[in-house]
Amino acid sequence: MNSRFKILMYEQIHEKGTELLKEKCDLVYADSFEEDRLIDLAKDVDGIIIRANGTVTRRLIESSAKLKVIGRHGVGLEAIDLQAAKNRAVKVVYTPTANMESVAEHFVALALMLAKKIRLADIALRNGQWQARYELIGTELRDKTLGVMGFGRIGQQTARICHFGFGMKVLYFDVLDYPETEKELGATKVSKEILFSEADFISINLPLLPATRHVINADLLRLMKRTAFIVNMARGPVWKEEDVVEVLKEKRISGVGSDVYESEPPPKDHPLFQMDTFVGTPHMSAHTEESMIRMSMVAEDVLAVLEGGVPKFPVNI
Repeated sequence: MNSRFKILMYEQIHEKGTELLKEKCDLVYADSFEEDRLIDLAKDVDGIIIRANGTVTRRLIESSAKLKVIGRHGVGLEAIDLQAAKNRAVKVVYTPTANMESVAEHFVALALMLAKKIRLADIALRNGQWQARYELIGTELRDKTLGVMGFGRIGQQTARICHFGFGMKVLYFDVLDYPETEKELGATKVSKEILFSEADFISINLPLLPATRHVINADLLRLMKRTAFIVNMARGPVWKEEDVVEVLKEKRISGVGSDVYESEPPPKDHPLFQMDTFVGTPHMSAHTEESMIRMSMVAEDVLAVLEGGVPKFPVNI
C-alpha cells in the first residue's frame, strides 16, 4: 500500500518547500490552468498548492474525492472557492506573514521612485540629458502623511517603515480597529474620504472582495492633494483603473505606482504605461528570496493537515 500523499502543484515553489514535500509526497505539476484539465489532474490528489495563477473552483473541489487540503502559497484567497472547500470539509492553509516585509519594502521603493522622479532621471541620464538635474525636482517623505487603505499585516508593516524610518504621520482605513498598532505608531483610524484628502502618500493594501472591487474611484481620487501619490500594492480591481488614468491625465495628483493590474498580464499599450507620472512592476512585490522561502513553507501546513496535525495558519471558513 502506498503511504505517500499526492499533491497537485499549480506552479513551482522554492526548492526548500519542494524538498519538504518530496519527503512524503508525490508531486504532480499542472500543465494547464483550464478547469477540465485541472479536474483531471486532481481526481486522486490529497492536496493542492496554488500560487498566483489558476483557480480552485467548486467543480474541481467537488470532483476531487480524496482532497483534504488546499495550500495557498501567498496571501490572497480570491482564487479559491472557500465555501466549496468548507462544504467538503477541505482545509485551506496559507502564508499570511510570509510576504509582509517584502511587499511593505516594495511600497517604499515605488513611493521613493515617484517622489524623487528616479525613473525619469534614469532615462534622462542614459540619454545624456545631464541638465535634467535642474528640472526634475523631487519631494521628501520625511514628515509627510501616509494613508494606508487596509491595515492588516502588510499595511501595518508599511506604516512602521514609514513612521520610524521617515517620521511619517499615519492614517488608516479599515473595517477593523487596531488599538495596539495605533498606540505603537500614533496612527489614527479615519474615513476613506479623510484619508484621501489628507494623505501625501497612499498605500492600497485592501483584500479583493465584492465590497472592495472598484472601491477606489474618481470620487475618492479627486479628493487627493495635487502633490500626493498613490500606490496599489493589493489587487488591480480594488481601484478603477480608468479613473486612475483620468486623474493622472488631468494632473489632479502627482503620481501613481502599482504592482498589480485589473487584467494580468496587462496589455503593452496600457494607458498607464504611457504616462511619465506612473511607475510600475509586474506583480512581483512578494518575490524576494526570503519571501519565496517563507511562502514555500505552506508545505509545512499542508503536511500537518494530511498527517492529522494542527496547521499554523489555517483559513477560518
